[in-house]
Amino acid sequence: MPLAHMAQVPFDSSLVKSADEVLVGAERASLYLDKLQGKNVALVVNPTSEVFGKHLVDFLISKNVSIKKVFAPEHGFRGTADAGERIKDAIDPKTGIPLKSLYGKNKKPSAQDLAGIDMVIFDIQDVGVRFYTYISTMHYVMQACAESNVDFMVLDRPNPNGFYVAGPVLEMEQQSFVGMHPVPIVHGLTVGEFATMVNEEGWLGNDLKCNLQVVLLTGWTHKDLYQLPVKPSPNLPNMTSVYWYPTLGLFEGTNVNAGRGTDFPFQTFGSPYIKNAPFSYIPVNKPGAKYPKHKNKKCYGMDLRSFNLDSFCVEPNIQIGYVLWAYQNTSNKNEFFLKNHFYGRLAGTTNLQNQIELGFSVSRIQNHWTAELEKYLTIRKKYLLYKDF
Repeated sequence: MPLAHMAQVPFDSSLVKSADEVLVGAERASLYLDKLQGKNVALVVNPTSEVFGKHLVDFLISKNVSIKKVFAPEHGFRGTADAGERIKDAIDPKTGIPLKSLYGKNKKPSAQDLAGIDMVIFDIQDVGVRFYTYISTMHYVMQACAESNVDFMVLDRPNPNGFYVAGPVLEMEQQSFVGMHPVPIVHGLTVGEFATMVNEEGWLGNDLKCNLQVVLLTGWTHKDLYQLPVKPSPNLPNMTSVYWYPTLGLFEGTNVNAGRGTDFPFQTFGSPYIKNAPFSYIPVNKPGAKYPKHKNKKCYGMDLRSFNLDSFCVEPNIQIGYVLWAYQNTSNKNEFFLKNHFYGRLAGTTNLQNQIELGFSVSRIQNHWTAELEKYLTIRKKYLLYKDF
């Protein structure tokens, strides 16, 4: 079995775990509440930060925890902003707590932002994909905490794509906010495991290491799938979009629309320039997708909503064949990849674009990932907090 295809075989998707079967870190309050008493606390949270049916902010306030600030990542504290939309500082109308944006001009808390703060808590549902920017936000917060000698706590949650590892490993010359670490596109770690790796591998830079604490979840391993109880961001509305995101997210660096501006984002792809396509749709203004690519234009491509989870989980991988198909069937190949080199930053390497343009086969492309994936898996193994796949 190829390296990136490691999962349970045979696989039975009826064994997908629901949120009721898993106790996330935030719900293991007895392990962390005592550590917060008498402390000034800041939170990095969004709408996925639920505990016992409440937002973590409301839960901690009910337990008399002194919350001084909330840091808002991409999509904002309430999770309604577009991908890439600048988030503004504000006051939470419900609690009166100051909200500090970490998406826009300033992606890292300043020393002034952390003045008087004893601990920062990170509790966000990730989806296990390198270019999903919450882990980049976590990196900058960890770095700031290390510089200001502020404790950092992760309340861990399952990784819904944590049952495999796949894709090219980031080459550091491609480092950006959509890829900060030398990990593959599908990294196979929870945020708690990822934070531990970043901390211990010295990836915070300048010999920094933060005082990291991880509150472990229970009832889940890397062999398990996990049914997210809350959509992780506006354009990942269901599990089908979560499973397709590592593949279709690569289209963000091309002239192909990945379903933004439809009712099924990251479950379809298309453009006005694709020929011989079995499916068409028109992207329009939607909440969370105000300016979708090819807005109000008919796009031709593929509908991937008929997702066979059992087949995917036998040999999970980035389905690079769809990108190859789109390129080969596009009438304006010279315009397929965006001129801003965003595709290289998403892929983590310029090799993938070159291989697609040269017509490499899927297997030949995947074989180029193998050596670096082997090295990464050796590093990853050191930081696993849960039974591996």
